[in-house]
Amino acid sequence: MQKSFPAMVIDSVDGRTMGAFREISVEELPDYDVLVEVAYSTLNYKDGLAITGKGRIARRTPMIAGVDLAGTVVESRSPKWQTGDKVVLNGWGLSETEWGAYGRYQRVKAEWLIRLPDGFSMQEAMAVGTAGYTAALCVDALEKWGTVKPGSSEVIVTGAAGGVGSVAVALLAAQGYNVTASTGRPETHDYLAFLGATGFVDRASLQEKGPPLQKERWTGGIDSVGSSTLVNILAQTVRGGAIVACGLAGGADLNGTVMPHILRSVALIGMDSVVAPLEQRLAAWKRLERDLDKEKLRKMTTVEPMSRLPQLAEDIIAGRIRGRVVIDVAST
Repeated sequence: MQKSFPAMVIDSVDGRTMGAFREISVEELPDYDVLVEVAYSTLNYKDGLAITGKGRIARRTPMIAGVDLAGTVVESRSPKWQTGDKVVLNGWGLSETEWGAYGRYQRVKAEWLIRLPDGFSMQEAMAVGTAGYTAALCVDALEKWGTVKPGSSEVIVTGAAGGVGSVAVALLAAQGYNVTASTGRPETHDYLAFLGATGFVDRASLQEKGPPLQKERWTGGIDSVGSSTLVNILAQTVRGGAIVACGLAGGADLNGTVMPHILRSVALIGMDSVVAPLEQRLAAWKRLERDLDKEKLRKMTTVEPMSRLPQLAEDIIAGRIRGRVVIDVAST
C-alpha cells in the first residue's frame, strides 16, 4: 500500500475555499473503521462548486473533495466488512464535513458503505454515482405518491441533460412514462431521445415569471434546477400531481405562492440523498439494477483521469458537461 498519494484538497486561499492537488499520507486519514482503496469516483455539480470555489461546500478545511466512491476494503475493524469486499459510498457528508473520494485511499465509517450491487462493475456504479442514485430515489418517491402513473399525461425532468436528469429520463422511460425533457441545449435532444424522452421544453420558457396557476400539463416531475424553474413547473402541474425537488443548479430561492398546493393539491416532495436511510438506498440501487439499461448508461458516461478535475469542475459549473463523468482515481 502506498504511504502517500495525490488528492484533490479543498483549502482556504485568501479568504475563499478552492481545490488543488497535494500529497496526503495514509496516517492523515480519519480514524474510522474501514480503509478503502478507491478505484473510481464521479463528478457532480457539488464537486464543481467545491473545487472552483464558486460555492462553499467544504464546511471545514483542509477537506478532500469527492462525494462518491467505489473501491475495495483494505483494512476493517468492523465485522460488517472484510478485506477484499467491493463497496460503494454515496453522500454522508463526504467533501462537506467528512474527507471525500478524490484520493487513492480513504477511511470511512462502516455504516456509510453498501456492497457493490451485483449488476454493476465499480466503474458502472460510479457512472450512476450520487446523481443516478438520487434520480432513483426521486422516481421511487413519485411512485409512492400514488397519482403518477405510466402512460398518463406528461412527466417533466428539468436539467435533463445533466447527471440526475439523464438517469431520471432513462428510469422513467423504462417504466413507460411519457417523459418531457427540459434543457437549454438543443444539441442534446438526440441524446435525450435515445434515453427515452418523447418531448422537449426549452429551459428558458421555465425561467420566465408566470402566473401562480398556469395551464395544467405535468402529472409529475423531477427537478434539479430550483428557483423560477421549480415555481413554474409547480404552477403547471395537474391536480393531485407531485414534483420531487433534488437540486438547486438555478438557485436556492423559491419565489412562488401556495396556490398550486391549496387549489390543485399539488405536492412538492423534497429529496435529500446525502443521509437517506439504508432501506431507501438499497431500494434505489435495486431499481437501478432492474431499470437502467446498460447501453443507455454507457451512452451517458465518459471516463476521465483525476488529473483533469480542475478543468472538469469549471465545465460542469458552466453547463458544458453532458450526462455522467466517472473519475478514474488511479489516473493522476
